[in-house]
Amino acid sequence: MHNRLEIKEFLNEAKYRTVLDVRTPAEFERAHIPGAKNLPLFSNEERAEIGTIYKQISQEEAFKRGLELVSQRLPSYIQKAKEMVHGKSVAVHCWRGGKRSQSMAEFLQLADFDVVSLVGGYKAYRTYVLDQMESIPLKILVVGGQTGTGKTAILNSLKDLGEQIIDLEGLAHHKGSAFGWIGEEEQPTVESFENELFSTMTGLDSSKRVWVENESRKIGKVFIPDGFWEKKARGVLFNLKLPTRERVKRLIDDYAGHSTEALVLSFKKLKKKLGGKALNDALESLEANDLGKAAEVALFYYDKTYEHCIANGRFREIYNIEIQNDPEETAKKLIAIADQKNY
Repeated sequence: MHNRLEIKEFLNEAKYRTVLDVRTPAEFERAHIPGAKNLPLFSNEERAEIGTIYKQISQEEAFKRGLELVSQRLPSYIQKAKEMVHGKSVAVHCWRGGKRSQSMAEFLQLADFDVVSLVGGYKAYRTYVLDQMESIPLKILVVGGQTGTGKTAILNSLKDLGEQIIDLEGLAHHKGSAFGWIGEEEQPTVESFENELFSTMTGLDSSKRVWVENESRKIGKVFIPDGFWEKKARGVLFNLKLPTRERVKRLIDDYAGHSTEALVLSFKKLKKKLGGKALNDALESLEANDLGKAAEVALFYYDKTYEHCIANGRFREIYNIEIQNDPEETAKKLIAIADQKNY
């Protein structure tokens, strides 16, 4: 009999094993434990069929149908597992830690794999993620500033200089504004974003400071979970100030290579907030290929929004810092201040 582990011990073992998620491809695609590989016991259609039998006939008949499907494919499961796993140490889970994961674990153990499985399955993992998001102690320092300040570039420079960061926009595949989807991959599900954020958090040294960008709670289609949001909201804000002309230049550099159609679509998303005249000015500027003028329209709106957010924020301290358009020098300045304040 293989070892069945509670979530905390399972995740510790997962650092040294290949995690095999035996749920359906659809379940896995929606969200999964970061780093896990999908070895589905049933296809999407088979899982639906077994569920229907369970509800409409009986649990016994559903089990028989599942056994019938699985028995035909035992050699293929073993072969696929060998292709996925380096060595033979695996950690297996399904949705609730029931028959799917236990069956696969027993099959693999018979094939001489070293196997553990998760009590409570992926459902237990999700409960643990949301509970722990609030309790993980992190020393959060927030990199803020108006649109076009270059916060992401500064964050990356902090990382290059040896600082710990959490790149929320990178995890969300979105830069936060109405224009944030341009040039990005498809966004993850909210659940997948939360899993990746949790994985990033647990990989950090909680005794050292962590830099994050000052994001809104909603980043495109995903949301920062409450546990992490509260940490950020009560953090220390470094409010960076870059002259408007420099911010316009940065926005032009960021978006000049993308289609005018994408920019037009993004401006139209702001129609109610910009007002008709400002929107028309922006669209006319884009039509004339005057990206600088269009950027100024966007900045006028986002600057007002940002100042409102700062005024209504709950940061425990705010440092207003004048900077130049040089991410590395700004990062060095932030590190010097953080060291001086013993953050």
